[in-house]
Amino acid sequence: MKSMNLADCNMDFSGIAVASSWNQLKERRVECQTHLQPLRLTLSISEWMTLVNHMHDLLTTKALDICEKEMKEAGYGPPPVPYSFIVFGSAGRMESTLWSDQDNGLIISDLFNEHKEQYFERFTKRLCDQLAYLGYDKCLGKVMCSEPLWRKSLKEWGATISEWQRDMGWEPIRYLIIAADMRHIAGDQRLAEAFKDLFYRGFKEVPELQYAILRNTVRHKATLNLLGQVVTERFGEHAGGFDIKYGVYIPLVNFVRFMALQLDVKETTTKNRLEKLISLDSNNMLLESCQKAFDMAIQLRVSTPVTVSDGLLISSNYISEQELKKKPIMLELRESLGVVRRTHRALQRLLRFAERRKT
Repeated sequence: MKSMNLADCNMDFSGIAVASSWNQLKERRVECQTHLQPLRLTLSISEWMTLVNHMHDLLTTKALDICEKEMKEAGYGPPPVPYSFIVFGSAGRMESTLWSDQDNGLIISDLFNEHKEQYFERFTKRLCDQLAYLGYDKCLGKVMCSEPLWRKSLKEWGATISEWQRDMGWEPIRYLIIAADMRHIAGDQRLAEAFKDLFYRGFKEVPELQYAILRNTVRHKATLNLLGQVVTERFGEHAGGFDIKYGVYIPLVNFVRFMALQLDVKETTTKNRLEKLISLDSNNMLLESCQKAFDMAIQLRVSTPVTVSDGLLISSNYISEQELKKKPIMLELRESLGVVRRTHRALQRLLRFAERRKT
């Protein structure tokens, strides 16, 4: 298939840039996702996801513009110092679906201004509220720039990252894993680059971090039984179904991220991480299997049933029991889960080796 561009797929995002209100911006999102849905049948999954995440980036950038304008109109003036709006999670990896929630943060310049803390506290609360209105649900884990933990000056971020890297407890390591997927969206990109430098410097200075990251990554919910059969949900509204996000997609993301951190690969997307890892170890058959399984996982994830609420899409990320009865889907799922099982065993071996070295 030839390389994709916006003209080839008749996808026009220009309406986002000219939206002047939250209502208009929400309308643009609904229009864009309506045009994007049928394109999934004609584009490769990689090309389609690129379009979807390009849309999200444009919507978020415009949301920041509108928010700045409203702050000015409310008497708070323009941003008192430069800032970088950053995203984590699937947005950071450019793997957001049409129904992803918020995972974001803010890096504020260290330039002195006595009003900057008050300004950005108000700004980020307004922003996260309006992003929720646009269809980006607030993060249940509160990984949002409206939370002080994820809204800091560059100097404060440096101290926080160093503290997480020294502590190496379960929660600080979880925060580091989240930070590993950081991606700049808008504002002063130099702040995001400085953040990355601080992040990766710690991995050189504290070698034990690899073990701590591995310990957090190796957790895994059984998805295949001893007979190689898919383990489905036993109870609740999704009984008989399968959670594609946490059963296949997230375990693959976690494995690839760990391998990238271990080999100092600074790519953010899972696709780019895999390509770089394979270039470093071309004989690693497991990494090549991960490439195919990851594409399958994304394809299955965006194919899960959706409902529409106020024009916006909602998905449980579950493949229904009825869909699992379709032979092609079950074959793809079992193949992907076989790769997930292999990655989990590889991580377990690395963990046992690391524990023996410690003793």
